[in-house]
Formats: sequence, C-alpha cells, structure tokens
Amino acid sequence: MSLAGTRIRYGSLAQAIHWLTALLVLVAFLVSQGGPPTRVYAPANAATLQLHESLGFTVFVLLVIRLAWRFFDRIPESPPMPLWMDVAAKTTHWALYALLFAVPASAMLGAWFGSHPVTVYGIGALGPFLGAWGPGASLAEIHGTLGDALIWLASLHAAAAIFHHVFLHDRVLRQMLPGLPNSQ
Repeated sequence: MSLAGTRIRYGSLAQAIHWLTALLVLVAFLVSQGGPPTRVYAPANAATLQLHESLGFTVFVLLVIRLAWRFFDRIPESPPMPLWMDVAAKTTHWALYALLFAVPASAMLGAWFGSHPVTVYGIGALGPFLGAWGPGASLAEIHGTLGDALIWLASLHAAAAIFHHVFLHDRVLRQMLPGLPNSQ
C-alpha cells in the first residue's frame, strides 16, 4: 500500500494516523479520572493523570501531523451519495479535527491556569506558563464536556462508516481500512 492516498483510498500514513488517534482518544477517555481538581490532581491519581496527559499530548501532535500531511496528500473522492450525506461527512470530519484540537488545548490551558503542570511521558513538567486564573477550573469542565462530545461524534462517525458498508455497500469504510484491495 502506498504512503499517499489515491482517488479511492487513503494512503497508509493517513490510515495509521487515523487508527492510532482513534485508539489513543478511546484509551485517554477510559483512563480519565474526571471530577473536581482535588480529585484529578490527587497524589493517588498521579500515574493515571500522567498517562491521560501523555495520551492527550500525543493526540495533539498526531493532529498536527495529520493536518500537515492532509495538505500534501490526496484525499479520496467521495463515492456517489446524496448531497446531504456528503456535506454531513465533511462537516463531521472538520468538527472532529476541531475537537481533537480543542480537547487537549482546553486541558493544557485549564491545568496551567489552575497552576498545575502538564507532565508528558514522565519526561518532565510543561508549565504552568500562566498565572493562576479563577476561570481555569471552568476550562477543565469545558475539557470534560468537549471530550464527551468527541467520543459521541467519533461514535457517530464510526456508525456512519458501518452504515455505508453494510447498507449502502460503498467504499467509505474500506477506504480507511488497511490491507484491503483498492477496488470499489
């Protein structure tokens, strides 16, 4: 399989980033402690918090790589479908990109405004670069809400791909699955 996309399939790099991002988002969601800052930043939760922060940071980096690669890569043409489906698909993709940016950004800003560092893979603490700010706790709440929205939208995205595969019998799902032939 080619690193770059074709007229009908995503390339292996886009596929790898897509599936790795999906896995990391799911794991970060599942290990998140949630709740008030006293719970999130409790010493007993330090390892889980570090894992969650590291996964979120990696998702952020993967998003930057994915968007940069998207600028150079060929995006497959959509298979024939009603206009509303095509618009919904494109809107969902860009909303997912926005959430993949906003979720880690709100977490980092919320932590820093709450005078907490962000620790990535035990390498060291990043920040806090900003002074304490009362609404920092609100950013942490927004982070949780955006994280929930990301999970729901990603689930809808997956359900739509399965719908296309099972009921419409088009290539929407196959164009992102690795190792499948390039046929329609």
